[in-house]
Amino acid sequence: MTLDNIIEEIKKAEKIVILTHELPDGDAMGSSLAMMHAIDSLNKKADVIIPEYSSCFNFLPGIDEIKKESNVEKYDLAIAVDCADGKILKGYDKYFKKAKMKIVIDHHGSNKMYGDINFVNPASPACCQILVGMFEYFEIEITKTIGTCIITGIITDTGGFDYNVIPETFDFAAMLLRKGVKISEVYKKALKTVSKASFELNKIANDRLEFFENGKIAYTYITEEDEKNVNASIGDHEGIVDNGRNIEGVEVSIFLHQINGKTNGYKISLRSKDYVNVSDVCIMFGGGGHPRAAGAFLIGSEKQIKEKVIAEVKKQLK
Repeated sequence: MTLDNIIEEIKKAEKIVILTHELPDGDAMGSSLAMMHAIDSLNKKADVIIPEYSSCFNFLPGIDEIKKESNVEKYDLAIAVDCADGKILKGYDKYFKKAKMKIVIDHHGSNKMYGDINFVNPASPACCQILVGMFEYFEIEITKTIGTCIITGIITDTGGFDYNVIPETFDFAAMLLRKGVKISEVYKKALKTVSKASFELNKIANDRLEFFENGKIAYTYITEEDEKNVNASIGDHEGIVDNGRNIEGVEVSIFLHQINGKTNGYKISLRSKDYVNVSDVCIMFGGGGHPRAAGAFLIGSEKQIKEKVIAEVKKQLK
């Protein structure tokens, strides 16, 4: 069984590294640190390598143990969490590909199954939720520390229990609450507290908001120049895509974010409210995700990408 294989590989490995996707969100950060703490409980150590992450996650227990890079030439075991494709896994060539054993733990239906062992459950609303069942199977106690990391991933990947939730999500949340995890505090820090730069970017994006198809599509974007002008840090654009979806009558919100260092391309973020499967839209552009939240990356100008994405979304509207 896959879970038995995973714990067997963890127990026999001496050098372990945990990796996640570029521009890490709450689920990436939470699942990376939860896995680190779980491995620590087995009297083993794992390096978590995340070169850049948003300061909004500084409250997570163990955040100070994250490394920007490692001088270990070859790990016995590399664990990738919350990452559907090795192409967007930070440290894929340097750490993951070179490891003796490679494990992928994820919840994206578009996962490329790029590990030696792949544990992927697309029905789970967050990678962190997968870890709850996994740790219970391993008989690893879900402490307040581990629980705080886990609930961060669940809260952020469900938009504060707003979408993609399943009944077990609330069961897990109740269990974590009984463990002493301060869910309301995590909610405020991970979702509701924004930097001044984030506030300014939201203003810029809201001023550019356009509507199409009788208000069923909302569209906006920010550029690299916008981020420089407000002195933005990594993650300050998070949440902008949700603004459009929250407007009455909007079914799909489209947000383009020009990636620093990739001035000819934009990260596409899509959110839907009721029925459009935005993962299907993003798959058309080489990306993927979940039915109500997905993304991709496209090369081109803002205008070119805007036209392509809106045309594809229109096909999905009723």
